[in-house]
Amino acid sequence: MANERNQQNLSSLRSSLTGVETFYVVDYQGLTAGQLSELRKNIREKGGQLIVAKNTLINLALQEGGRDVSDALKGPSALVLAHEDPAGVAKALSDAAKGNDRGIPTVKGGFVEGSRVDVRVIERLASLGSKQSLQGELVGVLSAHLSNFVGILEAYRDKLGGAAEAQA
Repeated sequence: MANERNQQNLSSLRSSLTGVETFYVVDYQGLTAGQLSELRKNIREKGGQLIVAKNTLINLALQEGGRDVSDALKGPSALVLAHEDPAGVAKALSDAAKGNDRGIPTVKGGFVEGSRVDVRVIERLASLGSKQSLQGELVGVLSAHLSNFVGILEAYRDKLGGAAEAQA
């Protein structure tokens, strides 16, 4: 029978994973306590959560939800949940890895919006930037096109107005 502490940890993992569609499995071994604390803070700022647990408990909690990442659960692993901004959380992981000479944390795999993805997809997602910055870029592009459209309509109106004055 599993000990009570593992059962509590498994229950906590299950509740943390409820409603989460995007998460990453990372190797955090080699980070100092200060670096791990800073990583947790950066992930939290992006709307995520870093959970360190035993691989067997992570595997059990994920398999109950129909998500299998057992191949990525080799060596020390942590789950990074992205509650709000998958790209922002991936960027926080990428920035932390670039911030030290050993490239830690290392992403091993994960799920994005309910679909299993490999490391390359997560790296590309990290290069996109945050959800908020992407939304800002979209608004800028749309407003530029709307401004051009309004200019065309005004020119057409002026053209029609000039033709009407010439007939009168």
